Amino acid sequence: MAFVSFAGRVLFASVFILSAFQEFNEYGVDGGQAAKHLAPKFSLFSRHVSSQTGFQVPPVEIKNLVAAAIAVKGLGGLLFIFGSSFGAYLLLLHQAIVTPLLFDFYNYEADKEFNQLFIKFTENLALFGALLFFIGMKNSIPRRQLKKKVHKSKTT
Repeated sequence: MAFVSFAGRVLFASVFILSAFQEFNEYGVDGGQAAKHLAPKFSLFSRHVSSQTGFQVPPVEIKNLVAAAIAVKGLGGLLFIFGSSFGAYLLLLHQAIVTPLLFDFYNYEADKEFNQLFIKFTENLALFGALLFFIGMKNSIPRRQLKKKVHKSKTT
């Protein structure tokens, strides 16, 4: 059973690790394709936040956001493989930030692009749910308690 659990974690984390590896290889000086794809989405998100809340989103270098995403996905995926809850939390953080930002189906009319973004959004939502399930199962299993040694009183 332990091998099956490990294999499942490897397969699940491979989604994140391979994605991070691909983005790392394409990164370059400008952040690569990920930065080009993220820039207009982040701009739209910033405008939406400032119009709805009046809060101005601080200016951020998109390539730094992409680098942070690569680091979180890579580290989180590696830690997740070894059963770390911290790795699962890192992947949860990544999914919570990136999913509504990149797959903004709510900004489109019902057409082909809407459908593609909605499908990707629901796939990432499923990954989010699987991470929550892992964390819930990890926290529901009681940790083994070490047996306390009974101290015998000395008699003389």
